[in-house]
Amino acid sequence: MLLNGTGEVIDDHEYPATTEELIEEYGDRTLELPNGSETVGDVLARLESETFENPEEARFAVYSAVSDKAVGRVGYSDRDPTPVGSPYAPDAVSF
Repeated sequence: MLLNGTGEVIDDHEYPATTEELIEEYGDRTLELPNGSETVGDVLARLESETFENPEEARFAVYSAVSDKAVGRVGYSDRDPTPVGSPYAPDAVSF
């Protein structure tokens, strides 16, 4: 994810800061994602209102709220077994 300088302005913002304050200040900034883009405002609007005590909390909130446009292949993992009932489970093979 390319933050396009958003990470730096989040770091420089005065804390504590609320979700609404960050949306008002940086909501129009665009985040370039592997499968498209979103604005910081759209991303943070997915979260409940909270107060961030430091820049790290604000960054993690942005990272955690991006859509599946930030995911290379939705539902793919080469490490974990596919959960039972997942729409991404492979077809059963009978030997």
